[in-house]
Amino acid sequence: MSLDASNDLRVTLVQCDLRWEDPATNCAHIDRLLGDLGGEQTDLIVLPEMFATGFTMNSQQMAEDWGSSPVVDWMVLQAKKRRCVVTGSVAIKDKGECYNRLVWALPSGDVQVYDKRHLFRMAGEHLRYAMGQERVIVEIKGFKVLLSVCYDLRFPVWMRQQPDAEATTEYDAIVCVANWPAPRRTPWRVLLRARAVENLAYVVGVNRVGEDAKGNQYSGDSLCVDFKGDLVCDYPENTAFIETCTLSYSALTSFREAFPAWQDADQFSLN
Repeated sequence: MSLDASNDLRVTLVQCDLRWEDPATNCAHIDRLLGDLGGEQTDLIVLPEMFATGFTMNSQQMAEDWGSSPVVDWMVLQAKKRRCVVTGSVAIKDKGECYNRLVWALPSGDVQVYDKRHLFRMAGEHLRYAMGQERVIVEIKGFKVLLSVCYDLRFPVWMRQQPDAEATTEYDAIVCVANWPAPRRTPWRVLLRARAVENLAYVVGVNRVGEDAKGNQYSGDSLCVDFKGDLVCDYPENTAFIETCTLSYSALTSFREAFPAWQDADQFSLN
């Protein structure tokens, strides 16, 4: 895949309902929803958090073994078939621990991963999954993308640009996949725009719709936000949709040059 920074990045947001703890049905449903979508129309397909199971805390039974995960294999197959990157998070067992793992599957068959750092204690996630230890930035078509999962969005220090001395910025976009319940839809929408503005970066947030087995309602509100906080993609609540947005690298760099707030950012590092 080209890393030419002059190229725009086409990102497809997949906002859908999920069947509870039923990976085979969810994967088949998403495959049907995507139809013939492929590399001619998009560069990146973004699925919700735990798209194969819903936000299950039944980690010991539902987490799949890393290296032999049918859901991860399905993601790799989708990436190869559609000739684009496919990303979303999966419950995974690895080296004796369970993780809420964001998988970045490439058409080459390679995968990169980010393990969710901030575990949602109000649902007991911190008792059933292990905390991720590292921030992960991937690259696609010249865009550097910070990976994040749901509750991470509430912690701006973790997501803050941390460029080295030779760079103006560390990344160009944030991808955040989520199962974010409807009663907190306003914070979700506000935080996506805040992370975009403070980091001078695009933000793509993909959530689910429908109701899970515990009675939690999900309004969706998946958004694509530009570096000024303006909405590029926004649908009415409780609406399933698939939408492809175009992120302009030249527009991003032009704005950063005209409004170089990054020059006045406080220097810090995460331990």
